[in-house]
Amino acid sequence: MGGMAAGAALSRVGNKVLLLEQHQTLGGLTHSFSRDGFTWDVGIHYLSGLAPGDTGRELLDWLSETPIEFVSLGSIYDTLHIGSAKPLSLSRPYEAHERDLKDRFPDQTEAIEAWTHALREGRDTMYKIFPTRAMPEFAGDMLDWWNRHDIAKWCARTTKEVIDEITDHPELAAVMAAQWGDHGGRPRKASFAMHALISASYLNSGSWYPVGGSVAFAEHIIPTITQNGGEARTGVRVGGLLFEDDTVVGVRTDDGTEIRANAVISDIGARETIDTLLPEACGHQDWIAEIRALSSSIAHFTLFLGFEGDIEAAGATKANHWLFPTGEVDVLWTTAPDGAPPCLVATFGSLKDPKVATMTFGSLKDPTYDPGSRQKHTGQFLVWADWASVAQWADQPIGARGDDYADFKRRVEETLTGQFERYFPDLAKMVVYRELATPLSTVTYTGHRKGAFYGLDVTPERVMCDALRAKTPIPGLFLAGQDVASPGVPGALMGGLLGAASIDPKVISHIRE
Repeated sequence: MGGMAAGAALSRVGNKVLLLEQHQTLGGLTHSFSRDGFTWDVGIHYLSGLAPGDTGRELLDWLSETPIEFVSLGSIYDTLHIGSAKPLSLSRPYEAHERDLKDRFPDQTEAIEAWTHALREGRDTMYKIFPTRAMPEFAGDMLDWWNRHDIAKWCARTTKEVIDEITDHPELAAVMAAQWGDHGGRPRKASFAMHALISASYLNSGSWYPVGGSVAFAEHIIPTITQNGGEARTGVRVGGLLFEDDTVVGVRTDDGTEIRANAVISDIGARETIDTLLPEACGHQDWIAEIRALSSSIAHFTLFLGFEGDIEAAGATKANHWLFPTGEVDVLWTTAPDGAPPCLVATFGSLKDPKVATMTFGSLKDPTYDPGSRQKHTGQFLVWADWASVAQWADQPIGARGDDYADFKRRVEETLTGQFERYFPDLAKMVVYRELATPLSTVTYTGHRKGAFYGLDVTPERVMCDALRAKTPIPGLFLAGQDVASPGVPGALMGGLLGAASIDPKVISHIRE
């Protein structure tokens, strides 16, 4: 998304752009895939900031050759299942969200109102930081200094620290932190401002889904590049950068082709750019060290499910379901017995049930989706995990990971299927297709280090990191996407625009308009 946004923005203001994608399908984590008559979106479950009149919607319209149509998912966008408590549906806007919480926790009125205030303030503070990513370093530092009190209060503290200050009610605290999977930052590690930015975005303008599915992004944005003299190529992997003296002047692909350019934008991730594209002797070691000091975000397993039947009658909803069986929220899936390294999971005969999962039904969200006479629908069961669960196979090529990996995948699939059945027993009877994707799948298709599909972890250090400016200290090299702004498609969109604006100021002029 970041690469498409950067390319389209530069094309709009008169630049000739070449977009290179290693996969055979454009769109990155906005692409879709099909099996046996079912189609799944790999990276979109709902989107924020895209209501008519929202800045994000207007910018996306500008980037698209023809506007993308979006449909609202309604007032209820998430349902939380925390331990044995009754499921709690979350609705928008802020006032409705407060009412949801006060109805469930009537003795926590003051804490709930304090939470709403914190969400608003934290979100606003993140928007104060974003412009600095495209500013000259001195100007960005001045703006950060001007906002230093808000930054210290909301960005430098973790989600857990802010929640602990607000309430000591364990279930309410769990509810406040539950949507951390939307940005990948565990509550004890994530900057609260980033949590507020993502969580409050749905309260501000609702949740939205692209009509026609996530492929709509590439279908509408890529023509902006091609019809303005540019080009988009798939199946092209960039192996390194071309330098003249200390300036980047193009790229070299894996087949040895050299492509020269006035500027190069990398949308593969900040750490991935350093580790895979830069030569060792490029200098700027302080900048490199600052980025390498930042940790990667979480990884995930996804069980793609195909159903036949009336899934709404069986309990499926447009709203996503967040599942926390033990009541714990700040957890990943521990796939080995307590005290054993997760990398040894293949040596054990069974897997523990995940302590955190998300269920989403994509086919219900797209009004143009046709289930046909057999009522074919799709869903995804996602489990947040640590990279260590698959690290032992990371250096082995696809198809050569051995029987132990095949057995591991089989047992993971069985474990996830079992947990899905316990939460959605009627829906489980309708499953006719299932396919598992592991963190290694993320690496294969996106190249993200350690399967971290959200890029860098959203710690306070990452949020306040000066090294993540769109303009790198290496002349001719720029960054775009999630790492420049925030996780997810809207964040990658903003990161792409910041990357483009760092090259051509005419993009900034348009954003201001």
